[in-house]
Amino acid sequence: MKKNITAIIALLLAGGVASAQDDVYPAPEYKGLSFITNATIHVGNGQVINNGTIKINNGKIEQVGTNIPIPVDDVRVYNAAGKQVYPGMILPDTDLGLKEISSGVRGSNDFRELGDWNTSVRSIVAYNTDSRIINTLKANGILLASVSPQGGLLTGTSSVVQLDAWNWEDAAYQLDGALHLNFPSLLQRRGRFGGGGMQGQNDPIKEALARVEAVKQFFREAKAYLAEKTHAETNLRFESLRPLFEKKQKLFVHAGIVKEMLVAIDFAKEFGVDVVIVGGSESYQIADLLRENNIAVILSPMHNLPTLEDDDVDQPYKTPAILQKAGVLFAINDDHGESRYRNLPFNAGTAAAYGLTKEEALQSVTLNPAKILGIADRTGTLEVGKDANIVISAGDLLDMRTSLVTDVFIQGRKVSLENKQTQLYERYKKKYGIN
Repeated sequence: MKKNITAIIALLLAGGVASAQDDVYPAPEYKGLSFITNATIHVGNGQVINNGTIKINNGKIEQVGTNIPIPVDDVRVYNAAGKQVYPGMILPDTDLGLKEISSGVRGSNDFRELGDWNTSVRSIVAYNTDSRIINTLKANGILLASVSPQGGLLTGTSSVVQLDAWNWEDAAYQLDGALHLNFPSLLQRRGRFGGGGMQGQNDPIKEALARVEAVKQFFREAKAYLAEKTHAETNLRFESLRPLFEKKQKLFVHAGIVKEMLVAIDFAKEFGVDVVIVGGSESYQIADLLRENNIAVILSPMHNLPTLEDDDVDQPYKTPAILQKAGVLFAINDDHGESRYRNLPFNAGTAAAYGLTKEEALQSVTLNPAKILGIADRTGTLEVGKDANIVISAGDLLDMRTSLVTDVFIQGRKVSLENKQTQLYERYKKKYGIN
């Protein structure tokens, strides 16, 4: 009797696991040769190859072009006739894997720290590879993400992850590539009747500038500390700034309006650090200045209203084309809390409708974020020597009407596209007898 009960419990548990998980395990490493044939290949650098072939060897792209010979034995061949092939897209700034259910379920979230000076916080160690959101991104062609912490002024470091892994160690694609600064808001909000607020309140701009000065003082003290050869005591907060001052790390400044970005530019000049603007809703107004100072921009969010009432209602859609024309390196991001980031390709598609070419729009979610994040030598385009991070779509990847991702490869591994939505789709097809 005990054996029967044990067997029943085991079956129930097995069934529960099978139905509760999106996919049971990440795709195993494949050491052999793979070929994607007969495809329209969007290389990601502006080049498009018709009826092309990609040769993959041990997870790396070995050849891209036409008339590539294919061995008869011991190879995998994926016929992509009539389909479009793209580099995997990159989400350049996100809380993916740190925030699961943002409202009311604290146990599913680990994205925010207390205090202002969290320079030693590393987002990668909190990254949850079992997040249900991850697989919905892969199904839309997003294969890499830069996971960023929040909380305080200096929030900690972000790392790039690939989205098919057992744990954070397996997921890690680039560790601690950027330190994040939440810039104090210099936007003066009007009161209900057009005034600057209630009498007696503190001046918010003055307070924000005081916080900016506090950040500068923190950096000055850190730089002085790091200039000393020996220390009586180790200051972990200052030590964690060493890669930034050595230019092994970038400073991602979360700022939207012109005033904030101008101060960020001065910040970069004073401390000699590489600055990237995250947000940049008004970056189009100082595009030339950003280019002259070699400052990149991560635009986020795009499907949103403009910052100020007097701005054109479609200004967020037009900004990418303005930055492109000015020669500013920029990437498009999606940080929408309800759609949970999966509409990244369609943000780029909107930019293509407002001035970018389709290939420029593609670069804004592939090659450009790879350059900003410092991983362009490994990914971002379908070029020889890079990781085989590849998306195959039955239609235009950037067009919500026709995009249909059929196959995805991460570092040459063909990964599952199953997620909660596909499971529900199959469940109710069966229920109502739909073929």
